[in-house]
Formats: sequence, structure tokens, C-alpha cells
Amino acid sequence: MKSLVISEIFPPRVGGSGRFLWELYSRLPPGKFEFLAGATPGDVSFDTEHYSHRIVRWPLSMFTPGIRSLRNARLYWKWVRSIRTMIRDRSYRSLHCARVLPEGFTAYLLKKIVGTPYLVFAHGEDLSGAATSRELTWMARRVLSGASGIIANSLNTARLVIEEWNVPSRKVKLVHPGVDLSRYRPQDPEESWRLSQGWSGRTVILTVSRLQARKGQDMMIRALSAIRAKLPEVLYVIAGDGEEAERLRNSAREQGQSEHVQFMGEVSEDDKIRLYQQCDLFVMPNRKVGADFEGFGMVLLEAQACGKPVLAGDSGGTSETMKIPDTGRIADCTTPETLAQAVIALLSNPAELRSMGCRAAAWAEEFDWPRTVEKATASFRELFSEL
Repeated sequence: MKSLVISEIFPPRVGGSGRFLWELYSRLPPGKFEFLAGATPGDVSFDTEHYSHRIVRWPLSMFTPGIRSLRNARLYWKWVRSIRTMIRDRSYRSLHCARVLPEGFTAYLLKKIVGTPYLVFAHGEDLSGAATSRELTWMARRVLSGASGIIANSLNTARLVIEEWNVPSRKVKLVHPGVDLSRYRPQDPEESWRLSQGWSGRTVILTVSRLQARKGQDMMIRALSAIRAKLPEVLYVIAGDGEEAERLRNSAREQGQSEHVQFMGEVSEDDKIRLYQQCDLFVMPNRKVGADFEGFGMVLLEAQACGKPVLAGDSGGTSETMKIPDTGRIADCTTPETLAQAVIALLSNPAELRSMGCRAAAWAEEFDWPRTVEKATASFRELFSEL
């Protein structure tokens, strides 16, 4: 008996929820799980490379997951009919949904029609986003109440599901995202590589994430003036792409920091690992913006696995990625002044920074993917008697 994993955001498309699912389920028996994933540039090459796992691609994107528009109502009905056929032809015993909306709502409708049970992954910010609209709240409540279980990516998300969405705690299972320690590991400084990147003789602060408001790259740029007053050689490196790219470049110019901010754009997995290994401090200055906040922060785990201390904003589930204060620190990242103070405090003590990096690599072992897979498998067994 097989289960179908449904995810609009899925590799090679960049996105934490899709990456989490792929890293998790690709380590489970391929005969047990198959994928229905969103079509995206480069997917044919990706799927061919991972031919041992059956991946079906559809255009699954929606501008908003609501059902009031005729277009969306038709899309949901199209998905329901097509997945119903897949359930019949492939004998799927359950559906595993990347998010509450829209994947979870599709599964909710299918359960009503054909009785197929489902579980959904909750990431925190997705539920807060649903709470901003009566329509989306109505939909999310039905998805959560009808699900056999909810997989929460952090304790913070689990609390949100239980306390704010009134889901019985017995239905909520905690599964933190993991990190691949066979690839993400410490590496000695490579001076020739640092020289080629313009990093030689500089203290490098790194942020790897999508360029969006809640990630806080804008606040880090605004904090650079105060940081450089104490540590003039600092370079802030930003890897990633997104809707805030132009605004961030303009901000660096306006702040007079263009020579001290390096935009790397979207980087490959191998290049990302090298950035982690060669930087001095990893910072994700996240904050809550409206209903949007950081659910967990896989990049914080990855940086620690590479032996780097981390600093993150006091918002969402980021504190669960680190052992405070041994491997990382949490700071108020809602103002450039408080962020600058936190960064200066860390960078002004190189010996402690190195010690934190050593402890960080050891701490990351708690999140090695085999452990995460073991926890997920136990949760699936409890919810569905699977595997």
C-alpha cells in the first residue's frame, strides 16, 4: 500500500516546506511514497536524477488558496477529480499534504468524497496567514479538524495548532526539519577561495534565505553603519533571491554600504555549503511582519552543522534550531540598533565565536536526517499504522 505526498513547492524550486518534504520522504522506502509536485523550471532534470521515486508534476500554483473565485473553485475541482483517479489507479491508502492550504483543502474534499485519510504539515506562518481572512480561516479549520494528524515543524507551531486552532494535542506530532551531516560539515578556511570572493582580510556575516521582508536582510543592512564603526572590515553577504531584491540593493546604496554588502543571488547547494563553511557568523535577522513569521529556519541548522555560530531574531521557532547561548543567540531584530549590538557582541570575541562554532557542529548532530526520519516514521505509524 502506498501514500501520495502532495506539494506545490518542491525541488528544484526553492522553498523550505518543499525542501523539508523531499529531504524527509526521499529517505523513506520509495515503494511506500510517491509524489504529486508542482511543475517548475528544471523539474525534468531533477526527476530524472531521482528516478527511483515516482514524481508526477502538475501546475499547482494559486495566487491565493481561497475558493471564492470561480477560477480557484474550478482548479480545486480539477485536482480533486484527477487525484481521485490516481487514488483508484495507484491504490493510495492516504494523502500527505505539504501545507494546510491549498494541498490540505484538496485532501479534505477528497476525504469527503472517497474517504481517503490525510495528514498535513504545519509550518507556522501558513496558519497565521490563514487567520487573516474569514474565508481562509473557514477552510483551514475544516482541513485541521478533518486530518488524521498534523506534523508541526516546531514546538512553536505545535502550540499554535493546539491553542489557536483548537486541534487535540493527540493529533499533533512534532518533527523538526533535519540536516544532512554527510554534506554539511565544518571546513578549514580556504584563503584562496576567500580571496577570489573578495572576502580576504574581512569578517564575513552571511545570510542565506529568500529575500522577503520577514527574513530581515533590510534591518541587517541598516545595522551595518553601527557595526562598522566598531568593526570596519565587516562584509555582509546575502545569498538568495526574492521579491525584496531591488529594495535591498537600493537600501544598501542609500545607506552608503554598497561596498560592504555582497549580493550572491540564488546559489547551488554546493556553493551554499561553501558559503556556510567560509563565513565567520551566520545571521538570520528575522522578525514578524504582519502575520508572517519564521516557522523554524533550516538554514540555521545548516550553518551550525558547518561549524558556524548563529544569530536569529526573537520570532517564531528559530530558537529551537540552536542551543542558547552555546551555539547561537536570539536577539531583537526589529530595530537596527538592537541587531547591531548583538552582532558586535559576538564578533568582538573571536575566541568565543570559534568555541561556539565547535559546539554548533556537535549540536547539529541532534538533527541528522536519520534521526528525523525515525521520528517521522514513528508519527506516521501512530497516525496511520503505516510503514
